[in-house]
Amino acid sequence: MTSLGNWSFTAFPPFPATIIPNYAFWNATNEAKNLTYQIGVSWPFEWGESRDVANKTALTMYVTDGNAYGLTAAESFKRRKGVDPQQSDSVVVTIGYPISSGVYDMTRRFIDLRPPLDGPEGDGPSGADDFLAFINGTLRPWVRDTVFPSVTFTRDALYGHSFGGIFTIYALIAHPEMFDTYLAATPTMIWNNKTLLDEVSRRWPSGGGAALETVPALACENSTALEKPAVFITYGGAEQFPQRRRTETEAEFQERKALWDSFKQTEVTEELFYRIQGSRRVRDVTLKSYAGQDHAGVASSTIADGIGYFVDW
Repeated sequence: MTSLGNWSFTAFPPFPATIIPNYAFWNATNEAKNLTYQIGVSWPFEWGESRDVANKTALTMYVTDGNAYGLTAAESFKRRKGVDPQQSDSVVVTIGYPISSGVYDMTRRFIDLRPPLDGPEGDGPSGADDFLAFINGTLRPWVRDTVFPSVTFTRDALYGHSFGGIFTIYALIAHPEMFDTYLAATPTMIWNNKTLLDEVSRRWPSGGGAALETVPALACENSTALEKPAVFITYGGAEQFPQRRRTETEAEFQERKALWDSFKQTEVTEELFYRIQGSRRVRDVTLKSYAGQDHAGVASSTIADGIGYFVDW
């Protein structure tokens, strides 16, 4: 067990390399807050099984909803290296929750990912700022100084899907210096009567580009991000405009269609893109639609394409 401030990191028994190679897990626990995260760390095959490496340089991707997408991100990075040997070495850090009876704590998830914004759905407890402070002030130093003390770390990316996409966009406008690249997979911007869309325009008005409005207490002193962040935003073409499934009755299809049309995913995601683009506060913002894909399918597609977007700078 290692400690950093009020947080203790307790390692899981290692997996056999024949099952999940180069992947280790810890419970990060803060007893004062009665809070535990399940942290996964993945490193390249080329480094060997041991994390005790030197003279290495790496990018890092931090993945929210690590229980669902951690292994996808880790394997996507590792398998790409075989067909693209010039790809930078990369570490994947996943942030999930303890699992009980096959289920992880969705209540805590919605607290951690909820931006502190007023509105019809904004009256629940918001933990987004605390969650960002944990990632920046505890998790990142622990990864760099304890897990890989001899590795030189360069640029970092943040990935989130759905409500995690909302968190990613909030992190972008609240602390654009914290990560070099922000990957938002189909963020549900209809949430809370689109107050996060309005917050993007409030903080980053069109035609801006001056000093960014941030909270200095969370600024990352060790950040090696480029001057302005890069942003990759995605959505599925079949979210707002689903097709009838072979197994659906017409009534079932119309019910599902009405539900997903109410989220207006195509409209709000494109609006998000134009507002960020118009702000001139980023070095690049890219929007990608996946034809025929629904809300769930976009998650892994964004990881695969987001890796290419991230490493290609």
